[in-house]
Amino acid sequence: MITSVPAEEPVTPPPLTTPPRKSSVRLQERRGSNLSLLLDVSTLGAETVCSVSTPKEVWLQLLHTSSRPLTHAQLQEAATDTNTLNAEYQKIPPNFVNPAELDIPGHTMKDRYKTILPNPESRVILQNPEEESEPNRYINANYIRGYKGAPRAYIATQGPMLHTVGDFWDMVWQERSSIIVMVTRLKENNEKCESYWPQPRDRTKQVKDQDEEEEEDEGEASRFGRFLLRVRDSQKKDGFIITDLEIQLLSECRSIRHYWFSSWPDHHIPECIASLLRLVEEVEAYSKSLTGSEPITEQASGPGPVIVHCSAGIGRTGCFIASSLGCRQLRDTGQADVLETVCQLRLDRGGMIQTTEQYQFLYSTLAQYSQQLQQNQEQNQTQPATQPENQQNPEDRVSLQLQNLQL
Repeated sequence: MITSVPAEEPVTPPPLTTPPRKSSVRLQERRGSNLSLLLDVSTLGAETVCSVSTPKEVWLQLLHTSSRPLTHAQLQEAATDTNTLNAEYQKIPPNFVNPAELDIPGHTMKDRYKTILPNPESRVILQNPEEESEPNRYINANYIRGYKGAPRAYIATQGPMLHTVGDFWDMVWQERSSIIVMVTRLKENNEKCESYWPQPRDRTKQVKDQDEEEEEDEGEASRFGRFLLRVRDSQKKDGFIITDLEIQLLSECRSIRHYWFSSWPDHHIPECIASLLRLVEEVEAYSKSLTGSEPITEQASGPGPVIVHCSAGIGRTGCFIASSLGCRQLRDTGQADVLETVCQLRLDRGGMIQTTEQYQFLYSTLAQYSQQLQQNQEQNQTQPATQPENQQNPEDRVSLQLQNLQL
């Protein structure tokens, strides 16, 4: 008999013990194309950039083109919309400086904060006119454009440190600055700024005889670096201190006015908007008295840039300068463009306006100033032309109202 051999049953392949190997993915594919680096700029009023391929170029394009001009009514409404302001602020590129871009040996010894560096294109360079063989010196400071882009209207800088006080006064002298605005305490949780000017004595202490008073007056002159500084007068006014100084180098003497607004906590906002507006007004009025024309419009040979500093020279410093520019915009055009102003500041010095809270406070400050301007305009229209107040300057009437404003 022929026995048939049964056909072999199909063999089931063993289960896979390892997953199939995936095809390799390049780094660029994992990150996405370089187009994913582009930012959404449509909500900031700027045209979308299609030809830009690097983040820095995108940031610069955004800073150059972002704008949101607001009328009086729009500004006051926008100041209350915190969600929109927060989103607007978050989309503004900080434009911080990469340490690799600042090729200056030893500069870290003169930086109060290692991540807050001056933008190379606009930084202040200390010259050495007396010793030409010596190299130029470094200071953590930037020139800041003013109203309508006026060059070098301000200088934003960090609070002087013990070993940079001499550099600070060299800068004041070199730039022929007549106004210094200080918006920080000397110490908060830690040191924020070195005491860089003679502290005036307390004239309310016990009465001394004339000889003792004359001897104490001599103590109000101190040497800082190569300069001799004297306190000529000091007064408290509307939440800040005004100190008139005299700076002397060899036989030449110059006058400097120092404004110290000490009620502004670091990374936060002042308690009273009216005090900041009064400070802005005081600085503008004094600057105008020095130039004999509208303040902070063009580089003048007389007073030089207004030097503004806090601790790092970006947060509170940026708020003060932006407030000054915004108030001027409102008076001259009836509009304020906070977004454009902050972008301009960050082009000159990275990180200006340091927190969302400060950005919202800036809107609130300008909204308050706008409201005062409108009230004055309405009063001017309703008052008879024969009343003396009708002849008053609108800025003067704003000043009078701010004195009694309580927020």
